[in-house]
Amino acid sequence: MSQKLEIDCMIACPDWRAHFDNLEMHHRRVLEAGVEAVPDLWESPARAWEVSVVMTDDAAVQTLNRDHLGKDKPTNVLSFPQSGPYAPDCRPLGDIILAYQTVEREAGEQRKSIEAHTTHLTLHGLFHLLGFDHQTDDEAHRMETLERQVLLKLGYDDPYTNDRHQLAEIA
Repeated sequence: MSQKLEIDCMIACPDWRAHFDNLEMHHRRVLEAGVEAVPDLWESPARAWEVSVVMTDDAAVQTLNRDHLGKDKPTNVLSFPQSGPYAPDCRPLGDIILAYQTVEREAGEQRKSIEAHTTHLTLHGLFHLLGFDHQTDDEAHRMETLERQVLLKLGYDDPYTNDRHQLAEIA
């Protein structure tokens, strides 16, 4: 990767640390793999990209979800794309915010580790920052395929089927 990816990781809820040796390094690995999967991104004149990841709790995410999206409930991940103006050589992509209690509950329900679920949600948030969405079936298929390919590269199971064999077939 010729451009530089700047990552600011804020851990506002200490419960996250119990599941990761080094959250900052984990996010760097995940986000770099995610941006490498979108080669058009690097055609920009920007020399560096910035992503902020906030590891917080349900209460903080519920407040953000209510105040910015009109949904008074917690959710697993929120993405807030940054809007210009940008510095000529550095472009902030935006913020990814994850809610610990929701991620922990969903991971248990889906019988996967918090690390695997967090990795998927971080990628999901990144792809939203990069302009991907899932409002239509075609958009959802494109975004989910990209998520699956990056997760396979990182050594994780298919988040939609929990099946590594299914994931390997689409890569």
